[in-house]
Amino acid sequence: MDDLHVTSGPGAPRGLVVPATELVEQFSRSSGPGGQHVNTADSKVQLSIDLGMTTALDEQQRIRVLEHLAARLVGGSGTVLTISAEEHRSQWRNRATARQRLAELLREAVAPPVVRRATKPTRGSKRRRLKAKRIRAEKKQNRKRPGAV
Repeated sequence: MDDLHVTSGPGAPRGLVVPATELVEQFSRSSGPGGQHVNTADSKVQLSIDLGMTTALDEQQRIRVLEHLAARLVGGSGTVLTISAEEHRSQWRNRATARQRLAELLREAVAPPVVRRATKPTRGSKRRRLKAKRIRAEKKQNRKRPGAV
């Protein structure tokens, strides 16, 4: 198994390289299609990485990743991320899929949160809102009985 290369993006300008020694792969029988083949081949792949101990992340990236992926983490210290792939009949293709998913997750997780900048409503949007309010008010006025005050 080779090192996992994560492409560059926000939070990781030079990308990330996860050493192969830090990735743990487990294989089991898949529940997907395959007929008799499914009973003999261990094509399901579970790829795990301990995000708390990996050397691929610096401290700031580690904090960001642990916060972003907190709901998906398990293990004794709650820092192990496990990705599962079983949609292909081939173990090799499932391994590639799991590695690709892990790379995408890490790339998204190291990105800093986007800061929302407050903006004012445009003149046109204010005009449209007030026009809609007038039309609604007029509609409700027209529902009243004639002569009722």
